[in-house]
Amino acid sequence: MASTSSNPTVGRDASSKLKSMKLLEVLNALEEESPSHRREEIFIAPPDNASGDFTDEDSGDEDGQRGSHVPGSVLHASVVPEDSGTEEEDDDLQPPPAMKRQKAVVEPQRVWIKRDIQPNFRSWTPSDPHIEDLKSQELSPVGLFELFFDEGTINFIVNETNRYAWQKNVNLGLTAQELKCVLGILILSGYISYPRRRMFWETSPDSHHHLVADAIRRDRFELIFSYLHFADNNELDESDRFAKVRPLIVRMNCNFQKHAPLEEFYSFGESMCEYFGHRGSKQLPAGKPMRLGYKIWCGTTSRGYLVWFEPSQGTLFTKSDRGLDLGGSMVVKFVDALQERGCLPYHIFFDKVFTSVKLMSILRKKGVKATGTVREYRTERCPLKDPKELKKMKRGSFDYKVDESEEIIVCRWHDSSVVNICSNAVGIEPVELTSHHSGIAKTRTQVHQPSLVKLYQEKVGGVSRMDQNIAKYKVKIRGMKWYSSFIGYVIDAALNNAWQLHRICSHDAQVDLLAFRRYVACVYLESNADMSSQGRRSRRLETESRFDMIGHWIVHQDKRTRCALCHSQTNTRCEKCQKGVHAKCFREYHIR
Repeated sequence: MASTSSNPTVGRDASSKLKSMKLLEVLNALEEESPSHRREEIFIAPPDNASGDFTDEDSGDEDGQRGSHVPGSVLHASVVPEDSGTEEEDDDLQPPPAMKRQKAVVEPQRVWIKRDIQPNFRSWTPSDPHIEDLKSQELSPVGLFELFFDEGTINFIVNETNRYAWQKNVNLGLTAQELKCVLGILILSGYISYPRRRMFWETSPDSHHHLVADAIRRDRFELIFSYLHFADNNELDESDRFAKVRPLIVRMNCNFQKHAPLEEFYSFGESMCEYFGHRGSKQLPAGKPMRLGYKIWCGTTSRGYLVWFEPSQGTLFTKSDRGLDLGGSMVVKFVDALQERGCLPYHIFFDKVFTSVKLMSILRKKGVKATGTVREYRTERCPLKDPKELKKMKRGSFDYKVDESEEIIVCRWHDSSVVNICSNAVGIEPVELTSHHSGIAKTRTQVHQPSLVKLYQEKVGGVSRMDQNIAKYKVKIRGMKWYSSFIGYVIDAALNNAWQLHRICSHDAQVDLLAFRRYVACVYLESNADMSSQGRRSRRLETESRFDMIGHWIVHQDKRTRCALCHSQTNTRCEKCQKGVHAKCFREYHIR
C-alpha cells in the first residue's frame, strides 16, 4: 500500500498487470485501450495514516485544476488491486484468485431439489407513524433538510471547526449563521457553477452573484472553508481511514435512519463519490468517462432515499465476517442498522457483487428476505442446466432448484443473456408473460418471466435512482483536502433524502429537485446574511426576493408578529422573506 496522500485501487481483472504500476501509467494505458474495452472505475482510498496532520493541509490551488493536473503524489502512487468481489460477468464461473488462495472451509453439502420455494416469513403491512407526523407538520424544504443537518449537527461542525482553527493559532469565531451561509453557497454551486469560485464575488457584470456576495464576504468564506473540520485531531482512531469524517458519518447515518420511510423493500449497492471532479481530458475511446473517487456502500429505499452508508476502506482495513466476502459483510451491517427500528421481515435487493447462498442463509436466520443476481461459483454447486444449453432454448426458458433444508432458491433464466437469481423469499410462481425487445428482429416478443425475476427488476434500482439525483446538481465547490468531495456528497445525499420526504409528505405543492435545492440555498443565504456590512444592499435584496416568485413558503411561528400586508397580528410568516404574513395575505404580499 503506497504511503501517499491517496491510494488508488482497481478491479482484480487488471491486478496482474498493475502490481508495480503507478496511477499515471494506468490512466495512460486505459486511454490507449481499444474502443471495445469496458469502462474502468478506479477507487481512491484515503491516507493510511488518518491521524496525520498532513491530511488536513491543502495540496494546492483548486482553481482550474482538471483532469491530468492532479497532485503528483496521487499520480505516482502505487495501484493496489481491490479484493471486493467486483469481477465482471465474464468471470462468473470462476472465483477470484484471492478466494482460491483462502484456506478451504468445509461446508455441509446442500441438497437441491426441483420444486418451488416455500418461504415461512411472517406477513406485515408497513405502517409508519413518523411519516404521518411529518405530514401533519407540513414542513418546508428547509425544515426537511434540517431534519438531517439539525441544530446539533450544525453546532457540532461549528465547534470542531473553531477547535481546529484554534489548534492552528487562528481565532476563527465561526457561528452557526455563517456556517449556514457556507452550506447555502455549496448547495447553490450545484446548479450555478463558475470555473473559479471567487467569481461569485467579482464585480464584473458577467459573473457577479449578489445573493452570494451580499450573504458573506469572499475572504471570510475562504477562511471558513479552509478550516472546515469534523473531528478532534487529538482523538482520531488510527485504524480508521475515514476518522477525519467519522463523527459526521455517524451523525448522518443516525438522522437518515431516524427519518427514513418504513418500507418493506430496500436496495443495497455501490455508489461513487468523485474525487477529482470533472475529468474532461481523461476519456476512454468509447466516450465513457473514467471515474476516480471513493467507493461508498449504500442502502436505500426502492425510491432512492439513502438509509445507511459506509465509505469503503478496502479489505486491508475492513475485515469480513461469518465467512462472507467484504460486500456480503456490508449487506449484513446494513441489515443490522435496519433492524434497530424493529426486527421486521424487510426485503433487500442487491446484485451479483454481493449475492451468495451463504448470505441468503444468514439473512434468513435474521428474519430478513433477500433477492439478488448471483455468480455461478457462489451457488454452492446448485445443479442447474448448463448456460450454453439454456442459450439454445427459446427466450424465457428457465431452470431452478431449491435447497431443501433452508428454502433458498436459485433460478437460471434465459433472456438476452443467461442470468442467475437467488432468493430466500420469492419463488417461480406466478410465471408471467412480459414484452421484451428483440435486437435482431427489431421487434418486441413475449417471454416467460418467473416471479422472483419480475420483483427483482422492479425493486433493485434504489441506489441508481439516488446516484442519478445526486449527479444532477451535485456540489461543485471543493477543496484540496482529501475529504472535501466527500463532504459535498453528504450534503447532496441529505438534500436527496429531504426531497424524497417532500414527495411523500406533500400532496399539493410538490416541487422538483432543482426547485427544492434552489429554495434551500436561497433561504440559507438570505436568512443568514451578514446584515452589518450590507447597508443599502439589504433593501435591494429584500425587494428583489419578495417578488421573484421562487421558493416562498408559509410556516408557523411561535411568537405572533404583525402581518407585513394588513398589519394585524399573525402566527405565520414567509420563511424566505422572514416577514410575518397571514395565509390569506400571502399571495397578495408577494405580487403587490
